[in-house]
Amino acid sequence: MNADFILRHAGRLLTCAGPAPRRGPAQNEVSPIADGAVASLDGRIVFAGTTAACDAEVVPAPGATALDAGGRTVVPGFVDPHTHVVYAGDRREELRRRLAGAAYTEIAAEGGGILSTVRATRQASEEELVSAALPRLAEMLACGTTTAEAKSGYGLETAAELRMLRAIRTLAARQPIDLAPTFLGAHEIPLEYRERRQQYVDLLVREMIPAVAAGRLAEWCDVFCETGVFTPVESREILRAGQEAGLRARIHADEMAASGGSDVAADVGARSADHLLFVEPGSAEAMARAGVVATLLPGAAFYLKMGRFAPARMLIEHGVAVALATDINPGGGFTPSMPFVMALACFGMRLTLEEALIAATLNAAYAIDRHDRVGSLEVGKSMDAVVVNGEAVDLLRVGAPSIAAVIKNGRVVSGFLPA
Repeated sequence: MNADFILRHAGRLLTCAGPAPRRGPAQNEVSPIADGAVASLDGRIVFAGTTAACDAEVVPAPGATALDAGGRTVVPGFVDPHTHVVYAGDRREELRRRLAGAAYTEIAAEGGGILSTVRATRQASEEELVSAALPRLAEMLACGTTTAEAKSGYGLETAAELRMLRAIRTLAARQPIDLAPTFLGAHEIPLEYRERRQQYVDLLVREMIPAVAAGRLAEWCDVFCETGVFTPVESREILRAGQEAGLRARIHADEMAASGGSDVAADVGARSADHLLFVEPGSAEAMARAGVVATLLPGAAFYLKMGRFAPARMLIEHGVAVALATDINPGGGFTPSMPFVMALACFGMRLTLEEALIAATLNAAYAIDRHDRVGSLEVGKSMDAVVVNGEAVDLLRVGAPSIAAVIKNGRVVSGFLPA
């Protein structure tokens, strides 16, 4: 077979190959290959196996790139299935206040929080949104993320929401990370609708969702189902309207309390329920029966000083597939790093290293329905990989330069490897 990109001599090639999503004990299976190699043609993997087999079976195409991993560990490119990476404005002053003891709910009640970002985002042009997001995406790429979900949700009016989604489409074309767009007009009740909230739900259902669908600007419809935000009844109405328009469902659920969001996810057949700090065992059973992925965001719990993390072990024990994401956002998601999220998952939520790796790759890809093309290193998928300086466990060394190189579609896009 021919290849125009060949990476040889990985001390361990952790392919994470196999069906998705992984549940229960299967979430520990990372399918390692000693002295591994992976090769691709036109960005698609044509070989994954031992270096000896690669040398025997793969023929370099003229001008092929051949690199030596030098005994380093190679893992799939990370998939970040929950981000708010597109926004305008700056809320670092709120961070200072939170560090001094102010609660997020207190700041939000004063007009801060999400609504602060809404004011700035409504005033920003599409190009300003793109320019602001590009450096954030570059940071994510340097941390090994090669595919990510990206939400709207800081416009909360039709024109601004559509502008955010157009910015996401532009960003997908301007930088290496593949982006899966999500419509999150139901992120908060805007101030002008606080006394007439049903009118805002009607606006979402009758105007925003049809406009998003008509422009083919999003794949997903998301709702923040939480006490004080959208109720379970409202969330069902919005998500079902999205489904009728061709937008698949996902949901912010049970972050601040047991809000019923995880039950809504099971009822509507959402692909993913996210946050889940307060999910209860009965709801986990319903999610498992419905095939809902639990996308956990330990970085958000860490930065919001929640004092707890999502019950990952309980979810796994109930047969729920677990994914991880950064929740990068201006108010409570200050890390672009999936390795940092993996570290929090291992030490805060008691995941094994292997479970965390599957959660950050194959299961994360399934959470945004990209598992047929990314999330593992196997024939037919995109040649997206992270080369680790040392063993896979070195990804958990927070602040250390643990990533030697990031590869996207058979091209080194961050870092360096010798030929």
